[in-house]
Amino acid sequence: MPTFRPTPDLDMAYRVDDFTDPWRETQTVLMLHGNAESGLAWYGWVPTLARHYKVVRPDMRGFGESTPMKRDFPWTLDRLVDDFCALMDHLNVARFHLVGAKIGGTIARAFAARRPARVATLTVVGTPAPFRVGQAEKIPALLRDFETHGVEYWARQNMAGRLGAAFPPEGYEWWCRFMARTAVTTQLGFMPTIAIADITADLPKITCPTLVITSEESGLGSVAETRAWQQQIATSELLVLPGNSYHVAASHAEQAAQATLDFIKRH
Repeated sequence: MPTFRPTPDLDMAYRVDDFTDPWRETQTVLMLHGNAESGLAWYGWVPTLARHYKVVRPDMRGFGESTPMKRDFPWTLDRLVDDFCALMDHLNVARFHLVGAKIGGTIARAFAARRPARVATLTVVGTPAPFRVGQAEKIPALLRDFETHGVEYWARQNMAGRLGAAFPPEGYEWWCRFMARTAVTTQLGFMPTIAIADITADLPKITCPTLVITSEESGLGSVAETRAWQQQIATSELLVLPGNSYHVAASHAEQAAQATLDFIKRH
């Protein structure tokens, strides 16, 4: 797997999937994964998107095959956005379509607001509200759980809501083991910063066409609550898929990928 060093403390791993016709000039899609994941989380999307676009799937700083972060690393949304911009500069891609799932959708919304010249379209899938009331108060207990039990314990505690009732049991197990690969030190720094970041002020600054995808009974917010923040993005639309998962990018991979492909093509 190729790596790129945007800063001295980070070797960023990434994948590029490109099954487009070699004689065509193609655009690029940058995909941002969620917490305790890696670019591998987009496995169900690649067959749909990579036939039409070059797909770039980085492992975010601290996650997957990228360098784990120390507990005291100074996490900020701007640092993450700068990492991804540096990667796209390295790949000679000035402007691209941006897709983010869960907390990757939080980072993607900040990205689109703060670097508008880079983002052609934005798609966020099963992503939290711009500010999650009461989440900061839960962080001390979460950090104790990470220190005592590790990442897999935390993943198993919320996997039912994450993947929903229709997801196969063997899929639950795969996701628990997949997320368990994340370094505890990364989580101890990420949870009290990025995981509870407030991007309320960013939403009105997003000017690119935006697609928001959720499920009917997402644990991250009702359809009405999701629509309330989605409508703060002037050029946005909302797609509601059936089910009760909040990791819609995993539970509805084919449907969400096809909807994203159609959306990008329209714009």
